[in-house]
Amino acid sequence: MEDTGLRMTSRPVAWRWLLITAIAPIAWGSNYYVTRQFLPLDHPLWGAVLRALPAGALLLALARARPHGSWWWKSVVLGALNVGAFFVLVYRASQLLPSSIASTVMATSAAVLMLVAWPLLRDRPTLFPLLGALVGFVGVGTMLLGGTAGVELAGVLASLAAMLLSSFGFVLTKKWAVEQKTLAVTSWQLIAGGLMVLPFALLVEGAPPVIDGTAALAFGYVSVVATAVAFVAWFTGLRHLPAGTVGLVGLLNPVTGVLLGTLLAAEPFGPRQAIGTALVVAGVLLGQRRRRGAPAGREARGGGRVSPPTPAPRTRS
Repeated sequence: MEDTGLRMTSRPVAWRWLLITAIAPIAWGSNYYVTRQFLPLDHPLWGAVLRALPAGALLLALARARPHGSWWWKSVVLGALNVGAFFVLVYRASQLLPSSIASTVMATSAAVLMLVAWPLLRDRPTLFPLLGALVGFVGVGTMLLGGTAGVELAGVLASLAAMLLSSFGFVLTKKWAVEQKTLAVTSWQLIAGGLMVLPFALLVEGAPPVIDGTAALAFGYVSVVATAVAFVAWFTGLRHLPAGTVGLVGLLNPVTGVLLGTLLAAEPFGPRQAIGTALVVAGVLLGQRRRRGAPAGREARGGGRVSPPTPAPRTRS
């Protein structure tokens, strides 16, 4: 009876973390559209700085905690992978590719996260997450099928490089940040990454770009919503869920990119995009299933479920 009760309560807990995690890919999917439509062209370095530093400063003010010990160098490593190089490459990809294509390429991180987490976290992918990833990739391929004419190779390569670097960085964050506050770890990475890019922005691109009112609002959205809020949600999911599960939720990124590109930027949307979107969502849902009879008491590293309670010691009468 105790085990049955545990099984009934663990699933709502897992779904709560899934819904929180979903904030990140939805926000990132919208970031492609905002960057492509409203931010200055040919300023990927300044785009990364103006996205990372305000978000990091905001979260640092909320966290009120500085790095200590090994977290000084860990913040630099994670800042380079998850923020510095990632933001520059994503900014460049957003300017070169349609929103739907840029976000769809990034969706391949679902499989990469599973593969990287296997040796680093000993988080072996199970049947349903693998099937969910496969269904999701079929959906992604369906959305791309026949729609790649005129796509710039440089944009695709930038998007792939961003995906590979961030996937490795996300898994390292999950591995290292077990006993750290999510707000603090996120703020350290954002500030470290932004400061690393700043001198290159000054040397390569010169003075910051001139920003009008529309661009200022766009940078505010990108920094607060698509960065501060999104990264906290993403790292919260990584803390409580397996990396492969979080990667599957990331498939919502291309769905958001396709829908926004269609509704707001007049990018084509037909039966192919509708079927692909449905398959991506189905893949995310399938990946959350558990094999019949699988233990429900594993920690988040192995399944995102709470541990069974420790039996109370018996007392002698």
